[in-house]
Amino acid sequence: MTTHRLGKNGPEISRIGLGTWAIGGAGWKFGWGVQDDADSVAVIHEAMEAGITWIDTAAVYGLGHSEEVVGRAVKGKRDRVLLATKCGRKPVPGGEIVSDLSAASVRGELEASLRRLGTDHIDLYQVHWPQPEDQIEEAWAEIGRAVKAGKVRYAGVSNFSVEQMKRVHAIHPVTSLQPPYSMLRRDIESEILPFCAEQGIGVICYSPLQMGLLSGTFSRERAASLAGDDLRSRNDYFAEPSLSRNLALVERLRPVAAARGRSVGELALAWLLSRRGVTAAIVGGRRPGQARGLAGAADWVLSTAELSRIDQALAEREAAGQ
Repeated sequence: MTTHRLGKNGPEISRIGLGTWAIGGAGWKFGWGVQDDADSVAVIHEAMEAGITWIDTAAVYGLGHSEEVVGRAVKGKRDRVLLATKCGRKPVPGGEIVSDLSAASVRGELEASLRRLGTDHIDLYQVHWPQPEDQIEEAWAEIGRAVKAGKVRYAGVSNFSVEQMKRVHAIHPVTSLQPPYSMLRRDIESEILPFCAEQGIGVICYSPLQMGLLSGTFSRERAASLAGDDLRSRNDYFAEPSLSRNLALVERLRPVAAARGRSVGELALAWLLSRRGVTAAIVGGRRPGQARGLAGAADWVLSTAELSRIDQALAEREAAGQ
């Protein structure tokens, strides 16, 4: 698989990484529903075999369960994969999830993540959300100390604005930003992508398939049958009137992908990876076959004609919402 350097001085990473939000399972506020751990381990192994060199997780995914599953899957294979995780969100008694970026909390979360992942260092440690905002400098300084101590190799942020990145970059270099980005959610194009390109900050995008909507396998019936413990059942992209517009876009894209013997999901990923400033995309997987089926998008260079047809389809979706 094609690789790119993450930021100006970061590691070489595959253009597609494996995201493990969904494999955290059910039983927490932002879960995707029940998940089989054996399937999760199989997905991780399959992704590595397909050339994916990094796995993205977070302490809050499944309230630590995602990290535990990742740690189990990479045991004995740690030297073959880069591990990225995040801090700043944690559970408190009663089941609520709170934001805490105090230095003490970051230290505690880092040690817990190292233990769950079964490793002595995190390759990319990220602030999950800039909340509470008045603590981002405190958290970032603590992560900088962890880099100097060898417990973290590179430091990144997630969901930060340009101004927030400027604030922490003055304390310690920001290797990467992890923002949401897809054909359906493009707000980072105006300011964030140009800023990261200018500053040499890598960009690894999450939800490039908009939680499965752009996979080409989603349907109105499937949306209606989403379980109550699947956060997508409460997401506006999966409710009318957005759902019909989004599914119509997939149908416009389907012949473009089919002409190359590809899936709509691969097309959506190839489009995202063609955008200036994007280093890589994070793709989730819950069952064997999913990660391998999308890995080929990393090496698909879209033609001018294909990009033009995609632009037309996106413009038609926007017009339908006016």
